[in-house]
Amino acid sequence: MDQKIEPNSSLLSGSGRSTPSFDGFQMDDPETKDPEPAVAFETQYPAMSLYDVNLDKYPFCQPCPFATDARALEELVACDYTQRISHEMARSGQAMRRVRVYADGIYDLFHQGHARQLLQAKNIFPNVYLIVGVCNNDLTLKMKGRTVMNGFERYEAVRHCRYVDEIVANAPWTLTDEFLNEHKIDFVAHDDIPYGGEGGVNDIYAHLKARGMFVATERTPGVSTSDIVARIVKDYDLFVRRNLARGYTAKELNVSFLSEKKFRFQNKMDELKDRGNMVRCSFLARWEAKSRDLIEAFLQAFGRERLCSIWRESKGKLMSIWGSAASLEAGAIDISDSDDEYEDAQGEAVAESDSGLETARWHDSVAPNLSRSSSSPEVVTGVC
Repeated sequence: MDQKIEPNSSLLSGSGRSTPSFDGFQMDDPETKDPEPAVAFETQYPAMSLYDVNLDKYPFCQPCPFATDARALEELVACDYTQRISHEMARSGQAMRRVRVYADGIYDLFHQGHARQLLQAKNIFPNVYLIVGVCNNDLTLKMKGRTVMNGFERYEAVRHCRYVDEIVANAPWTLTDEFLNEHKIDFVAHDDIPYGGEGGVNDIYAHLKARGMFVATERTPGVSTSDIVARIVKDYDLFVRRNLARGYTAKELNVSFLSEKKFRFQNKMDELKDRGNMVRCSFLARWEAKSRDLIEAFLQAFGRERLCSIWRESKGKLMSIWGSAASLEAGAIDISDSDDEYEDAQGEAVAESDSGLETARWHDSVAPNLSRSSSSPEVVTGVC
């Protein structure tokens, strides 16, 4: 059974103002859920049910109230709207009460551009009570186009901005005098770009500008909801693969069977690449750590002092080796000289022995002849 959540109606008696309508923000009972889902935007993209928003457990800081909440009603009653505030009074800070400034918009995909616009509106005058109107889905779809976030999500995004003091849900596109008096609005803050409305109206803020109730804020360049949507559309494949990897089904992403298989295959390939990169990075990290250890060990073993010590030891060894080689060479020269002297002496001895032998032989051959011819002195003389 579907249980529709309504806002607290006890605070609305006698106010005569439009109240937030949360059509479509329903809690589904899983036992009696319809087999065919509804086509409504809020049913396609369900939001958090209002009964889950229990702010009593946050006593120190809470989001700003809706215009129908007790805090907003107390502020409204305390405002003496008979004391009208001019632009000069508000600018100089001479107003006798808080200046009620109203800013409106769609605030789809609430981003820093929205936050800066609200920051400017909050600081446009001293002592500002900032009221922010957020248009519902039907009006936004009619006047501007489809939104990404549903109404409840956009309300919650804006009311959690710290610059905002009050939220007006189901805000109108064109601000009438009745609406301005109902919310006791002193000024309207918006960028100065003309915005068209129904019936061929070129600028829905023209009458406020003429009455001096309009204060201009500046847009943040380079950021808008359309830019964010364009980024998503540009990288459509990447975001589909991202959500498939996170568990979304192809039906939820409105992706065909073949596209799903293609995206999953691409995810698998990227996963393998990532694993390969991880292995490579791990190997490089281990190699770097090992090389660092080797360098450290080398420096410890062969530091400057160690190298100097090794050089001194090596130098001593080299000098000792050089001295030994020189002594050996000198010894070799002495030995060779003695050998030569020995050979010369031996040669002389041999020569002397040879000459003695020849003398002996001669003596043996000549002596008999001398004895036989001793009487012939001429012969002996000739022989001698």
